Amino acid sequence: MLRRCPICDRDSIVGHGRRRKQAHDEYHHWIEIRRGICNRCGKTFTFLPPFSLPYTHYSLLARSQALRLYFVEHCSLESAAPNVTDPDRVAEPSTLRRWFRSLDCSRPSFSFLRNTLTAAARFLARGETICHDTLTLSWPTMALFLQLLWPLRL
Repeated sequence: MLRRCPICDRDSIVGHGRRRKQAHDEYHHWIEIRRGICNRCGKTFTFLPPFSLPYTHYSLLARSQALRLYFVEHCSLESAAPNVTDPDRVAEPSTLRRWFRSLDCSRPSFSFLRNTLTAAARFLARGETICHDTLTLSWPTMALFLQLLWPLRL
């Protein structure tokens, strides 16, 4: 357990009991986690194990299993549900869809890319080059990037 409080920056955190948290996967159902309190500022802290994210009911083990099944083994959403100890806690397809939404490369989120390419195109249209370490960006290389990115319809 950490002893240094991130609020008051002193070694003043002491044990403050335990509580239970859901962490569903093939090895866990509920886990016990430790709590601490700062003697100086009164702030309470929860010390989660590395495999359990805050405010989640499924562990990272279950999420990584589902990701592997969906993206690597190309299973459907229904069959990509991770194995869990409690048969009543199988993840719904809508839950899996939410987990995968930001990782699905077939629908990239490039909202920043259009503005970046526009700014770079204006800069390079003036005949200037962008140099970063050994990378030199000029119109010929920019044209190659634009050809690669054109199918994205930015």
